[in-house]
Amino acid sequence: MELTLLFLIKDDQILLAMKKRGFGAGRYNGVGGKIEPGETIEQALIRESQEEINVTPVEFEKMADITFDEFYKGQSAILHVTIFTATKWEGTPTESDEMTPKWFLISEIPYENMWSSDIFWLPKVIDGIKVKAHLKLNQNDVVQSHKIVIADSL
Repeated sequence: MELTLLFLIKDDQILLAMKKRGFGAGRYNGVGGKIEPGETIEQALIRESQEEINVTPVEFEKMADITFDEFYKGQSAILHVTIFTATKWEGTPTESDEMTPKWFLISEIPYENMWSSDIFWLPKVIDGIKVKAHLKLNQNDVVQSHKIVIADSL
């Protein structure tokens, strides 16, 4: 499954959104989701941002290419996620039916309320380091193995 994920960053803060329903409910994450047929990754990124937090990213950069070997809706699945950061956007992040956005100091990211794998790659992305990664998680979302490589380009 092909997915996209976006993190808004301003100064020393990052926007995370609490997922209210569906896959990942009860966890903070960036915004994003499945790439629809006929969409580019960038089009999906913009659409998902508009749907989930009512913003349109205007300056964004691809920062990570991650494959998650995990369980999706109780079934073993391979999720390929292209991760972006944005420093400019239009609109003010607001709550939707799906997500509740909240700004956090980068030094106070609530990793304990996020996917267990985020701690392995998100700090690098925030520091502007591009990465390629493969993470394997068990049925309880516990990381079983991880390989993270710094990438010159994505």
